Amino acid sequence: MQQWLDENLTGLIAKHDVPAASIAVFADGKLSTAAAGVLNRNTGVDATVDSVFQVGSITKLWTTTLIMQLVGEGKVDLDRPVRDYLPDFKLTDEATAAAVTPRHLLTHTSGFSGDAFIPTSRGDDGVELFVRDVVPGLAQEVPLGAGYSYNNAGFVVLGRIAEVLRGKPFHELIREHIAVPLELGHVATIPDEALLYRAAVGHVSPKPGAPPEVAPVWSLVHGMAPAGSLLAMSASDLITFGRAFLDATLLDRATIDRLWQAQVDVPPTGGDLHQLGLGWMIFDSEHGPYFGHDGGTVGQSAFFRLVPDRNVAVALLTNGGRVSALYDELMGHVLRETAGIELPARLVPPAEPAEIAPELVVGRYDGVLFRATVGVEDGEFWLLDEPLSDEAKLLLPEPERSRLVPLDGSRLIAAEPEHGMHEVMAFSEPVDGRATYLFRGGRLSPRGDGK
Repeated sequence: MQQWLDENLTGLIAKHDVPAASIAVFADGKLSTAAAGVLNRNTGVDATVDSVFQVGSITKLWTTTLIMQLVGEGKVDLDRPVRDYLPDFKLTDEATAAAVTPRHLLTHTSGFSGDAFIPTSRGDDGVELFVRDVVPGLAQEVPLGAGYSYNNAGFVVLGRIAEVLRGKPFHELIREHIAVPLELGHVATIPDEALLYRAAVGHVSPKPGAPPEVAPVWSLVHGMAPAGSLLAMSASDLITFGRAFLDATLLDRATIDRLWQAQVDVPPTGGDLHQLGLGWMIFDSEHGPYFGHDGGTVGQSAFFRLVPDRNVAVALLTNGGRVSALYDELMGHVLRETAGIELPARLVPPAEPAEIAPELVVGRYDGVLFRATVGVEDGEFWLLDEPLSDEAKLLLPEPERSRLVPLDGSRLIAAEPEHGMHEVMAFSEPVDGRATYLFRGGRLSPRGDGK
């Protein structure tokens, strides 16, 4: 594997216009690592295998670990109300605030809005203030326990539970309870620490099809650290974290098995993600399930996979470009050669569009960051995405219009690829022939036009 990575990584990132990538593979009892490209196109600093990249929502596995350590000590019960640990916990929906549990948060089934990237503090009180000042204003978009809808804010609440029970800020808990026991050498829990290493900078395209440029900020808001806004590390350190689950060193085997038991189904939008365990994503293959998580921040994307029955762990870290296409080609080869896993082909628009009822899908769907409006013009479906906040404009600077093609009776697919893939949108729970929710990017967005 080492020789193949050395011979192919540079060419693959150039092919997919990815500024830099770092990959680490543990297989057959050996660790292979490689890095290529530049960490920052403005400075030209080369990536090395020790460079740190933001891992984004892979952080949620670290937050899950902190919670499950507390479960093991008898300090947290996943099925007790969050208010047993945070007595002042509030949401706009009082019934949900009183009933929501850590299990709901770990499985993204709490139903309240999760993407409020609202700044609070850049200090150790950032998480505390987010839970106190931001979370109470989040709308209840989906009934508690009704289904999977990806929720960043829910993991901030979990991080706050850990802070309260341990009496320390989240970033110190990450270092004390995970990084130090695993002897990780290239981990940055806050931006100040990232300055100690060669740190990747995210790159974003100013408009569709344009080359990726250096992002205007390095990280998302500090208060969302437990969800994935700050944590950065080398690919090999992420592999060491993964091996702790293969070897049961951070948690006992029975607890790890609980993490990997399916808790909720994920609506089908293509790919091999079909279920969620406790914090962990469960991927499907012809050889059985494997596990991991993806992560994305401002211009950085990360991918992490464990195949326990083959004793394989893979981490791929990137900083912009057509990362989905790179993932398919690079991770696809690695998983095929090390674990016998074939990644499913990405869905593409059909040569002949399927039949779909326009009244099912046409309408406005409201989230915290973006508004999506689906319409029909001259017999074709169109999507208008609009950012709703300054934080959203970091990800989508201007409203964006794109053409959609019916994939089947309840799904639309983007006519043009973005970052190497065609986005799929699923419409669910029709009432009077109109979808109640749009499932997109892992989130359920409610119809907001009253029609």
